Amino acid sequence: MDDTTVAAPVFNPLSPEFIRDPYPYYRQLRDHDPLWPSPFGYRLASRHADIAAILRDRRFGKSYATRMQKRYGEHAMEEPALRTMRVWMLNLDPPDHTRLRGLVVKAFTARRVEEMRPRIEAIVDATIDRIEPRGTMDVIGDFALRLPVTVICDMLGIPDEDRERFFDRSRDVDGGRLLDPVPMTRAELDAANERSESAMDYFRHLFALRRAEPGDDLTTQLVYAEEQGQKLSEEELVANINLLFGAGHETTVNLIGNGLLALYRNRDQLELLRQRPELGPNAIEELLRYDSSVQLTGRTAHQDVVVGSVEIKAGEGVLCLLGAGNRDPAVYDQPERLDITRTKIEPLSFGGGIHHCLGAQLARIEGDIAIATLLRRLPGLTLENIEEPEWRPTFVLRGLTQLVAHW
Repeated sequence: MDDTTVAAPVFNPLSPEFIRDPYPYYRQLRDHDPLWPSPFGYRLASRHADIAAILRDRRFGKSYATRMQKRYGEHAMEEPALRTMRVWMLNLDPPDHTRLRGLVVKAFTARRVEEMRPRIEAIVDATIDRIEPRGTMDVIGDFALRLPVTVICDMLGIPDEDRERFFDRSRDVDGGRLLDPVPMTRAELDAANERSESAMDYFRHLFALRRAEPGDDLTTQLVYAEEQGQKLSEEELVANINLLFGAGHETTVNLIGNGLLALYRNRDQLELLRQRPELGPNAIEELLRYDSSVQLTGRTAHQDVVVGSVEIKAGEGVLCLLGAGNRDPAVYDQPERLDITRTKIEPLSFGGGIHHCLGAQLARIEGDIAIATLLRRLPGLTLENIEEPEWRPTFVLRGLTQLVAHW
């Protein structure tokens, strides 16, 4: 055997080793073949330039139902959880994607999001007021979840008396498995179906409430659009409110948890941020790059497309490994190093092209305020078990199940 031969990549994204630290595996993929035709039936894109190009290229789309049928069989769309996801705007191509996104985009404009800053600050302060006397907390369950779940409940007009169920639901560590490219077991799919049907039942109740008692919230706006006709069906309404709830908190929860862990593992950067809090917004960009809350997004070629020097055939799927692109040495000097003063940071963490995350700026503001306030108000904060923390057993959504802190 030729000594120069590079070993084929090992790609088992649900193995404990990969969940703990996927980045060495990403390096191996980039070195072996940055558009690797995996044995799972799709290519893995691990280079920043290729990922950015694919996400912007309209010759790539979603083909959601086809992908799920390949993964779960021809009756995949009979599974309630998978059927609901079929009409998520996240999984649609134009014109349906354009129509649905256009109904909600106004709620996430830069002006509207910036106007939410005082409310975000108040939620963070109130959360710290409640937990500070205890001297200890789980950063994920007691702090990181409370902020984005409260904010998205505000935006959707979810009544105060119903919110505790959403805090409980959001702590489900296996929820992200629904998005993973590795098929779920029958037991996992049954659990996902049960969660999906429970959520759908609640949101149908919420729509009925907002029809009877309109409010100044996004649900009321979408109910009104539905009643005008030709905008969205009830199935689309239910599914996409559920999507907005999930997407509206997952990224921020993981940004806060992953970000704090990264800072405490890199104490020089933690102390620099304490000394120079004005670096906060840039630090958030670097934390997003360094350990992204969302690790991949998928696309399917609608026609033959050449990416770099590789021809991707029509119908071929590509998983864009956002976490790999964020640590591409062709873009970032010393990409494995956390540097909150790094310049020209362009994290792929919120996707790109027409599917770029609607709530990207909201997540950035929430993460910045949460981390900055925590470090300012609890200067003695220390974290337990930062070398071997417990990660959620999912691939697409990278986050911690808990992160115990004392002060």
